[in-house]
Amino acid sequence: MTTVGGQAVLEGVMMRGPSNWAVAVRKPDGDIAHVHKPIRSPMARHRIFRLPVLRGVIALGESLGIGFRALAISANYQAQAEGKEGEEGEEVSSELTRGQLIFAFAIAIGFAILLFKVSPALLTNWIGIKRTGWFVIVEGLIRVTIFVLYLTAISLFPDLRRVFQYHAAEHKAINAYEAGEELEPETVQRYSLIHPRCGTAFLLWVMVIAIFVFAFFGRPALYWLIATRILLLPVIAGLAYELIRFAGKHTGNRVLMTLLAPGLWLQRLTTREPTLDQLEVSIRALREVLALEGRDARADATRVEIMA
Repeated sequence: MTTVGGQAVLEGVMMRGPSNWAVAVRKPDGDIAHVHKPIRSPMARHRIFRLPVLRGVIALGESLGIGFRALAISANYQAQAEGKEGEEGEEVSSELTRGQLIFAFAIAIGFAILLFKVSPALLTNWIGIKRTGWFVIVEGLIRVTIFVLYLTAISLFPDLRRVFQYHAAEHKAINAYEAGEELEPETVQRYSLIHPRCGTAFLLWVMVIAIFVFAFFGRPALYWLIATRILLLPVIAGLAYELIRFAGKHTGNRVLMTLLAPGLWLQRLTTREPTLDQLEVSIRALREVLALEGRDARADATRVEIMA
């Protein structure tokens, strides 16, 4: 069975396999458009990139890059009420350039690092806690609190409700596919909107694992405090990915699922029950990826790590 992952976009869903990704979008006129692209993962070409922890960093980078491209495509389709329409299976001509994607990527990552990494460290330092153990614990609690409050706040925006519905539609389609069910909206609707490999759960465990990693560095000088919170992020992300990856392969282990339950609960903030029309879009993207993977089956594709 092909390993698949995905992401919600504007009025649509992106799905990816080891060698290809596809995005399906409900256009303003009601039709479903889709775009697909191949993936050339360094994990498939170089053994070093498949090492534990490092593979998580690569997988995260690939997911972010593909996700930004998929978001750009979906945004362009939604702006086509008065613009030009691209042909199905091709990117619309107004897709963001590589430079624009890199700039948007940098802004998003910079904001996340400032809000969830640097700010908690500065707040804890301002409080004036001296003991190393208490410093990293309080910093971690502040970090998780900011993260949960952030998700809670954005979940209240009406404009994001449909994105969260498509997020759930993505999860349901993947859950149904992994269960071997027929990919029809009525069937897929019966499946859970929670998935153990979800990026929301991944981000929570980034916050938690950071507590243990930063404990090795104590309470250093301010400049080194900020530097460690930024420079160690890839290591922490790689460790969190290994945990999520392990959980995705052992969903039948009740003890493990109980331990990881907070990450699953948190997905309730970023998912909403989808409609059958939204599930139809998610299924279209998934079927497109599965068809592409079937035509482009490669031995090295099984080496590519995928986040849901």
